[in-house]
Amino acid sequence: MEIELNVDGFGPVKVERGATLLDVAKAAAVEDALVARRADSLVDLAAGAEPGETVAFLSYEDEAAREVFRHTASHILAHALTDLYPGVKLAIGPATADGFYYDFDASATISDDDLPKIEERMREIAAADIPIEREEITKAKARKLFADNPYKLELVEEIPDKKVIIYRQGDFADLCLGPHLPSTGYVKTLKITALAGAYWRGDERNDMLTRVYGTAYRKPEELELHLARVEEAKRRDHRTLGRDLNMFSIAEERGAGLVYWHPDGAFVRDRIETFWKEEHQKRGYQLVMTPHIARAHLFEISGHFRYFLENMYTFEVDGVPYVLKPMNCPMHIAIYKSRGHSYRELPIRYAELGTVYRKERSGTLHGLLRVRGFTQDDGHIFCTPDQLVDELCGCVDLAIFLLHTFGFTSYDVELSAHDPGRPEDYAGTAEEWARAEDALAETLKRLELPYTRMEGEAIFYGPKIDFQIYDALGRKWQGPTIQFDFNLPPRYGVKYMGPDGAEHQCYMIHRAMLGSFERFFGTLLEHYAGVFPPWLAPVQVRIIPVNPDFVSHAAELAAKMEAVGLRAQVDKSDGKLNAKIRNGELAKVPYLAIVGKREREAGTVALRRHGGEDLGPVDVGRLIEVLQAATAGKTAALELVGGDVNN
Repeated sequence: MEIELNVDGFGPVKVERGATLLDVAKAAAVEDALVARRADSLVDLAAGAEPGETVAFLSYEDEAAREVFRHTASHILAHALTDLYPGVKLAIGPATADGFYYDFDASATISDDDLPKIEERMREIAAADIPIEREEITKAKARKLFADNPYKLELVEEIPDKKVIIYRQGDFADLCLGPHLPSTGYVKTLKITALAGAYWRGDERNDMLTRVYGTAYRKPEELELHLARVEEAKRRDHRTLGRDLNMFSIAEERGAGLVYWHPDGAFVRDRIETFWKEEHQKRGYQLVMTPHIARAHLFEISGHFRYFLENMYTFEVDGVPYVLKPMNCPMHIAIYKSRGHSYRELPIRYAELGTVYRKERSGTLHGLLRVRGFTQDDGHIFCTPDQLVDELCGCVDLAIFLLHTFGFTSYDVELSAHDPGRPEDYAGTAEEWARAEDALAETLKRLELPYTRMEGEAIFYGPKIDFQIYDALGRKWQGPTIQFDFNLPPRYGVKYMGPDGAEHQCYMIHRAMLGSFERFFGTLLEHYAGVFPPWLAPVQVRIIPVNPDFVSHAAELAAKMEAVGLRAQVDKSDGKLNAKIRNGELAKVPYLAIVGKREREAGTVALRRHGGEDLGPVDVGRLIEVLQAATAGKTAALELVGGDVNN
């Protein structure tokens, strides 16, 4: 007996009753289907077809399907580990942005030398093309199945349902929500990439586990391209660059997650901060400064003690509870409330480079990207309801301007909304959330910015617009965030005097254009691979005399450049010319200007761009002129110098 269902993009399809979605995909001649979507959920292709339903099939071209692909690879890894190390206790093994990992506790010591063996066993499991089957079992059966694994038992107890889901492939079974690929044979190209330690659930108070990283692709050439990107990412790692370029340091003995800025790093940061302040003042922001500590009561009013206490540092002064501030919002509200305001004064825009402190777990700390003390480029706008969308548009415009100036021209925009099914996780009413989310959606519509709505991703006090920026390698980073807050104004009584002579509730916008300065600096460092554009570079030009006879001439040129605000440096070392050029390359100086007898007589320099490009003889006056233009114009790309520099 046949049933009929609709396949998105292919129309009605008839199959025999009892057929699977994989059978439906074959009947519809859908090529390369990896997983199906029915209603709003992803399901295995092994799931049964339902008459009258509409399904969509996702191929490797869909990110959701690629995630399923990588997650299946993580189960193949776990399967290999149980085969090779009897008694291993598996923890968790999710897919990541470009691969997967699995955490486990093994009695045997596993080293890098073991990785080829693990990879080979994974290839054997994949080649065996073992069917992957989903099964629902009772919690009692799950406890028995994972009786000797405390990590799985802990996860089982946290599942609210009476039944749990496991996936089997041969004699291997794992706790998992799925979905997965139909069989292990779908994963033909894989690679184990690294071995590391990881605390259970990222908490240093828990057991230290072993973590094996890997990646999986559809085709060998895709894997080769990925591995090349990984090598380039290692070369750009901001932690390595920060050390090699002597820009910053972080050390356990000085406090994990606390950054020490060295002279060159502090210089670049100061250039960013100065530009940030100037641009905000142009756009009507007033700069403020607030203390690093505050009475805890200030954050009790805000609700942070209820929703954020585990991330806050608390202490007492004369028996009174205090906190190291985790954010600046209550302080800016305090400044606003220090006197009354009329509607004629609004909007009021405050901005601060405010250093805050958050109690991050040791296992989550990562260079500049996740620290315990960081400077937030915070801003808060107090406005009337009819000013709200205009102010939100102004925030988005500023965010895009800053991103483009720093060389980030590719980004995704997300609208993070609340989860109506979990009202206990959020402050405010359903009506307030609807109004706030509608205002953000109207802003993006007015600016004709495409966006993705992210259900359940809002923070507790309001929805937000997030920019996810792409760097030079195509990697995604957290960028500007703009949040509408209907929670704090009524909590603190933030009001203004309206034209009717009565007090009205203020609307409030939080916005961070660069986010954490530390994280943004790390992003910028990796984006440029340490070669900052001229307006940001600590040294714009290193002048290299061909031999000691021309050191004084090089010093004269450097002084001439410095006199007009450029940053020049003379290499006075005794090394050979090639060694000096190599040192300049290692120092990531944007331009090397070589001078000898011919250049001195002609009033030129032999100019080289970082990376080895020879720009030939360049008139000193013209070089100064173009570098000044690049500095004044905050040109993110280096192409401004070179090409036309001799014209």
